[in-house]
Amino acid sequence: MFNLDQVRSEIAPAGTIRAAVNMSNEALIRWDEKAGTLVGPSVEIADRIADELDRGLSLMQYGSAADILCAADGGEWDIAFIASDPSRTDRFNFSPPYISVEATYLIPEGSPYRTADAVDSDGIRITSARSAAYTKQLERTLKRATVLHVDSPAAALEVLADRECDAAAGLTEFLVNASERMEGFRLVDGVFSRIPQTIAVHRQATNASLFFADFVRRLGGADVGGEKGGADGGLPGSLP
Repeated sequence: MFNLDQVRSEIAPAGTIRAAVNMSNEALIRWDEKAGTLVGPSVEIADRIADELDRGLSLMQYGSAADILCAADGGEWDIAFIASDPSRTDRFNFSPPYISVEATYLIPEGSPYRTADAVDSDGIRITSARSAAYTKQLERTLKRATVLHVDSPAAALEVLADRECDAAAGLTEFLVNASERMEGFRLVDGVFSRIPQTIAVHRQATNASLFFADFVRRLGGADVGGEKGGADGGLPGSLP
C-alpha cells in the first residue's frame, strides 16, 4: 500500500503538482477558444488528482512527448500524461492505461493508398516524431516502408507538405485537425496503432506509482465528458 503523505511529498513537495501535458494529443487536451481554457480528459483527470491529494495544480504544456521526456531531466514536472513504452521504464513508472488513442497516416489526396495497412509498401517514406510511442510501434511493425524521423508531429506535417515524404504518421485527432487546414491531403482508412495513455512519475516516486495504479483502477467506468470507459479504450470516468 501507499502512504498519502509520502505521495504528496514525492509529487508535490512545494504544494503544487506540476502535470506535464502533450498539446499535440488533441484527443486528450486542447485549448478551447470560447472558454479561454484548456479542456479534455487530461485536464479533468489532473484536477481530480489535485483534489484527491488536496494540492494545487499547474499544467505544464509541451509540444510533444519528446519535449516532455527532455524536460524530465531538468525536473520540470512531477507527473506526466504520456504513453507507456518498454523503452521508458528505466526512467519512469507508469500507471495502468486510462485510455487508448489511435494513430494513422495523412497522405496526399492523389495517393493510391486507401488504408493504413496499404501504406506499408516498398519505397514509401513515412515521417514520424522520433520519440513518440506510435513511432516506436511503426519501427517494430513496418515490413516494407521506411520511417523518416523528425523532431515533432508538426515537423512531420511540414515534411509532408513539402512533398519530401509519402505519408505523415500521427495521432488521429491531430491529423484530422491538420487535414482541415491542409488542402490536398486526406487520412487513410483505419489505424496502424492504438497507444495506451498513462500517468507517469519519476522512477524513484514509488508511493506515487502505487497511488496512481489504484487511482486509475477507481477511475474507470464512470463519466468524463459524457462518455464511459477506462483502460479498454474509452474515455476515463470519474472517481467513486
